[in-house]
Amino acid sequence: MTGSTVRPPAYQVLADELRAEITSGRLQPGERLPPEPELCVRSGVSRSTVREALRLLASQHLIVTTRGVTGGSFVAHPDADQLSEGLSTGLTLLTNSAEVGFADLIELRRALEVPAAGLAAERRTDAQLIELRGAMFDPDLDELDTMLAAHSAFHSAVASATGNPLFELVTRPLYHVSYGEEVVEALPDGYWARIDADHRELLACVKNRDPAAAMEAGRRHLDYIADANKR
Repeated sequence: MTGSTVRPPAYQVLADELRAEITSGRLQPGERLPPEPELCVRSGVSRSTVREALRLLASQHLIVTTRGVTGGSFVAHPDADQLSEGLSTGLTLLTNSAEVGFADLIELRRALEVPAAGLAAERRTDAQLIELRGAMFDPDLDELDTMLAAHSAFHSAVASATGNPLFELVTRPLYHVSYGEEVVEALPDGYWARIDADHRELLACVKNRDPAAAMEAGRRHLDYIADANKR
């Protein structure tokens, strides 16, 4: 007897078909999906199956559904926060396994953050400069949670200042990876003072619109983080 392939449920098949239309661009952000009766006829499934497929797509932030006379299901406009949630989940799963270590994260951060620092220096706006300044912390006064949040906010602001939303999308999950207490406690004395100093140096480079200096500051910053976490 030959093995049989289990067919996915009908709502999953329909959801996959609609997802392909959305991700391929055949259905554009803001565009209305066919109404439920039309989807029933087109796919040969029940109304409840169509609704289950739409609920699945909505849970994946691919569509939004509204009620009323002008209601319906519409392709969602891309949202960096929502999209990065999925990346954050995957990254967290990998870092909690044996497949991805701290060195891998630093390697990826170098590949992304060093050029991002240069672009930020070239393209930043005055508003983005204010955002960077607002992400500073005081290593002598602030609690650890505050400094961790500020570190994430600062690097996210640098990514935003590139003017390229893809930098924000890809780098944001990197700053939400959590490390155990044993890692934080093993950091050398003066670690957060050095992080603060590095941030202020990078801020100055971005303010002065000096891409080469910004990239070098970003590189030294990541070199220090890598070395400090080897101890």
